[in-house]
Amino acid sequence: KLEKEIKIMKLSKLVKVVASAGLALSLVATGTVNTSAKETKTLVVGATTSPHAIILKHVKKEFEKQGYKLEIKEFSDYPQIDPSTTDGSLDANYFQHQPYLTSYNKDAKLKKGDDGYLVSAGKIHFEPMGIYAGKSNDLDNIPDGAQVAIPNDASNEARALLLLKDKGLITLDDSVKVTSTNVTLKQVTSNPHNLDIVEMDGAQIASKLPDVDFGIINGNYALDAKVTDSLLASEASDGEVANTYGNVIAVKESNKNNKAVKALVKILKSDKTKEWIKTKFKGSVLPVE
Repeated sequence: KLEKEIKIMKLSKLVKVVASAGLALSLVATGTVNTSAKETKTLVVGATTSPHAIILKHVKKEFEKQGYKLEIKEFSDYPQIDPSTTDGSLDANYFQHQPYLTSYNKDAKLKKGDDGYLVSAGKIHFEPMGIYAGKSNDLDNIPDGAQVAIPNDASNEARALLLLKDKGLITLDDSVKVTSTNVTLKQVTSNPHNLDIVEMDGAQIASKLPDVDFGIINGNYALDAKVTDSLLASEASDGEVANTYGNVIAVKESNKNNKAVKALVKILKSDKTKEWIKTKFKGSVLPVE
């Protein structure tokens, strides 16, 4: 009797083993389990809404065709985006130019080789400062004494005055450079049209266009205020300003050669995306050439 019970137990175990093997084979055959399947790499990118998240959403489908997944985390403001990239909450971010990124690393006491040190993986676009029509809309026949509103913060004031200089409307002291941060109206050396240059908060200029002849506005503010149709002239996409203030995809230094990051940058810098940016934003955002 004991011998019979032992045989029954062994037979029961054998049936269970065969049944388990059969189930495993069935799952593999139906595709339910496939240990050789390539896992999709998810890239989490932090971005301010306009224009950065808009651009990312446009390229998302093309990026995912290459076997990746793009998760866009939108921020209404940007102070926490770099810290979230440093601590690994984000794989990358898209909202800033190199001078801001350099300043972040310095303020955070991060240096090359540190785990949280951020670098650019690619320069994508820049938001040119433009001259927008207010009460007047002809730069070739600018009225004498025309009032021009410009940003009053240090770096943007330099860019605004240099744009007026590039359009032949004023001349400046040779010390004024794209990266100057201590520029004042005293450095205007000639003003043949007697322009009344009014300094004000850059974020307010778009709303003041009905009250001035022209306003010099950052591309992102022009987008938000929906005044892009009144653009008359802007900074060049292949000059020093674009090279200096081009917005970058920023990542931790250790993540710079990540295949998903490189694939995203390649799509963002493609001719197809560049043409879309030019058309979509009507000159208030330009691809870096």
